[in-house]
Amino acid sequence: MGTKNNNPPGTQAEAMRSSLAGWWHRLTTRLGAATKSPAIPQALWDATLMHYPFLAERGAADLQQLRLLSAQFLGSKQFSGAHGLQITDEMALAIAAQACLPVLKLGLHWYDDFSGIVVHPEAMLAPREVHDDAGVVHHYQEELSGEAMSGGPVTLSWRDVQEASIEDGYNVVIHEFVHKLDMRSGQADGCPPMPSRALARRWQTDMQAAYRDFKEALSMANRFGGPRPWLDPYAATDPAEFFAVSSEAYFVNRTRFGEEWPTLLALFDAYFVGP
Repeated sequence: MGTKNNNPPGTQAEAMRSSLAGWWHRLTTRLGAATKSPAIPQALWDATLMHYPFLAERGAADLQQLRLLSAQFLGSKQFSGAHGLQITDEMALAIAAQACLPVLKLGLHWYDDFSGIVVHPEAMLAPREVHDDAGVVHHYQEELSGEAMSGGPVTLSWRDVQEASIEDGYNVVIHEFVHKLDMRSGQADGCPPMPSRALARRWQTDMQAAYRDFKEALSMANRFGGPRPWLDPYAATDPAEFFAVSSEAYFVNRTRFGEEWPTLLALFDAYFVGP
């Protein structure tokens, strides 16, 4: 499901884009970490909140912090467009604001192990190879809406960024940046570094149970026509993808997520929000 475009039509939109031209460059050259008032233009910030309403649902204090983190994020990351895609102020801020949501309480330093963000116009085709039981190597191409590399850049499909959906609990930016959190302890395994041993033990127990329940519910739906669980089936791939997919839903539709996964809601609150 796509997201409605709330940009003003016609000449008004052109005027707004013209007034914002060069803002991102000015930001990256003058922004300091101690900035009290983010340099993001009000019109640009408002347009971002309109286009991604799950951001606008945050409280006033959270929105103030999100705006500050987004400005600092833009000042520390390098965006590049693939296949001739030109990165505009609107695109950069849309990605930054959504990327900063998972670290709103954790802090932007969780993203200090990389600087590059590559944006493709649409889904990417990544070369893959698998070995079958007979030892034969099979080569194929996998369509990806995004990809995060340990110590490396985050790659995103702009089309999928725009298709963030509250109803479906879908958000490719949050998905890939949660992978980045997961990778801070090494290879992504569905368990990012925890602030305490107690939470780490609770995380393992609750996430393993939820992952098992999800796979069983999905299997019942596929085999016997049972009700499909409210998460993308891709979550059944492995624990890392289950963490990333469930985090999408947690951030874009907290109410529905709490109804479907109350144990995970409490667990994610303990990690992403803290005491």
